[in-house]
Amino acid sequence: MSVGKLFLCATPIGNLSDMTQRVRETLAEVDLIAAEDTRNSIKLLNHFDIKTPMTSYHEYNKVEKAYTLIAKMKEGKNVALISDAGTPAISDPGEVLVRMCREEGITVTSLPGACACITALTLSGLSSRRFCFEGFLPSDKQEKKNILNVLQNETRTIILYAAPHDLKKTLAELYEVLGERKLSICRELTKKFETVLCMTLAEAAAYYSEHEPKGEYVLVIEGRSLLDIENEKKDVWQKVPIEEHMSLYEKDGMDKKSAMKQVARDRGISKREVYQYLLNQQDG
Repeated sequence: MSVGKLFLCATPIGNLSDMTQRVRETLAEVDLIAAEDTRNSIKLLNHFDIKTPMTSYHEYNKVEKAYTLIAKMKEGKNVALISDAGTPAISDPGEVLVRMCREEGITVTSLPGACACITALTLSGLSSRRFCFEGFLPSDKQEKKNILNVLQNETRTIILYAAPHDLKKTLAELYEVLGERKLSICRELTKKFETVLCMTLAEAAAYYSEHEPKGEYVLVIEGRSLLDIENEKKDVWQKVPIEEHMSLYEKDGMDKKSAMKQVARDRGISKREVYQYLLNQQDG
């Protein structure tokens, strides 16, 4: 008996016209659809006249239900996984099912389509060459603090999800840790009232103190400038006497020539300036 497959099917994030032909055909052909919220997904299936049976697969049954779904695939059944909207396994319990399928040798294939984080990035006007995705910030205070501290010096464009009831607090926390940054706030993506606000974190915090957040949000935040980080490091070294700076590297085993080169690099000056300074100290 052949083993079934798992199909990760991207569904629209707002506009039903974004449902691909391949996803529609797959959802109609598989034996079972695992949906994050069957009450929400039934509207989508009804719209496209898809009659395939559904079962729930969500955050609170993701491990237990994964075993059930894997058992069905081992019996030869094909299963499609869908989230409430967008690409499953992105900030979604589907990642657990995918990992367990891989461990069991079950074939997994992804049918691409809408993805809120990528859609928002392309609309933001911020750099898309390098970016990182953090999903929703954790509710645990210490865990959230740790992540924000890491993001403080993140030089890539940062993408976050935010629920409406958390948006004001999230913006305040981001501003407190990251400082002033450019920001694009995206909501109602692909829908009739799609909105993209381009402002700074401080401006966003002020704006939402007067406007009640509605809908799901994607925040796209500029990364920290590499130049600012380098200048900050140079400022720190300026407070350390050059002799002491040299001594730190020489104690680590560097020869004098290499230490002078590194000191010059740290301070943003030439090696000749370091040499001349040390020479003047000797002459003095």
